[in-house]
Amino acid sequence: MRILIVKTSSLGDVIHNLPVVSDILRHFPDAVIDWVVEESFAAIPRLHPRVEEVIPVALRRWRKNLFSSATWAEIGTFRHQLRAQNYDMVLDTQGLLKSALITAQAHGVKCGYDADSAREPIAARFYERRYAVSKYTHAVTRNRQLAAAALGYVADSPPDFGIPAPTTNAAWLPRKPYAVLLTATSRDDKLWPEKLWLELGQQLSDKGLVSIFPGGSSTERERAVRLASTLPEAIAAPPMALPELASLLAGAQAVVGVDTGLSHLAVALNVPTVAIYTATDPGLTGVFGCGFHKNLGGKSQVPSVQSVLEALQPVLG
Repeated sequence: MRILIVKTSSLGDVIHNLPVVSDILRHFPDAVIDWVVEESFAAIPRLHPRVEEVIPVALRRWRKNLFSSATWAEIGTFRHQLRAQNYDMVLDTQGLLKSALITAQAHGVKCGYDADSAREPIAARFYERRYAVSKYTHAVTRNRQLAAAALGYVADSPPDFGIPAPTTNAAWLPRKPYAVLLTATSRDDKLWPEKLWLELGQQLSDKGLVSIFPGGSSTERERAVRLASTLPEAIAAPPMALPELASLLAGAQAVVGVDTGLSHLAVALNVPTVAIYTATDPGLTGVFGCGFHKNLGGKSQVPSVQSVLEALQPVLG
């Protein structure tokens, strides 16, 4: 059996879909699984050792250069790669028009959410088989329930993200235990105030942990440098690709992060994680897994440093 999964973005959504791969393989050990994903997130399904082929798509980039001949050449190459296999099932766990259009172009029985379950109801028109899945369950559970309905099994085990914890020997890493503090997110209203990061970093330092601040964009790196320069032994991490970030997270004693995909990646790697929410409700899309994790805050809330430390108490002692 060969199955194509279509889950293109965003980072947290792609991570939430990893247990689907493990579920399918638990019930069909010989299944071969391919995955269509946005090029910038392709490293995530590649972390799962049983994902056979990752097919990158560049919808975000193509939209910006739609009238370029180079863009249309890339689209042609993508369509050729997408249609190179005959699949027993093409499973769209995203439920958006863009993902449904990709699903429609692949060879195989097209499956997805029904109109009442899909994030964009029009997507259901492109599937041959449609399934009802409650919108009021966590995204990880929704993905798993859709795959289970399509393939005829029950997804009642704890979620298994299936990705090994990669190791790193980067020379810049501290020899002491460290915590990764994820201060960057996609929207300013999801940020946690810098003064609270500094207070948290000092408290962690008092407990013997070095604070490491990753940052991607120039703005994020400037903030990381600014925070790290104020705290004893703290480190502003150098620029890293997703596999390197996964290695950094895997080696941490704890991770504290705002509403960002990297917080979900930490949980997927079974690293103790506290996620801070200030603009959205974490009920259906917060961090979720089997290891130690806590969601704090919500819409128009600013969790205190004390609440973060209390949540970390089982980890820090």
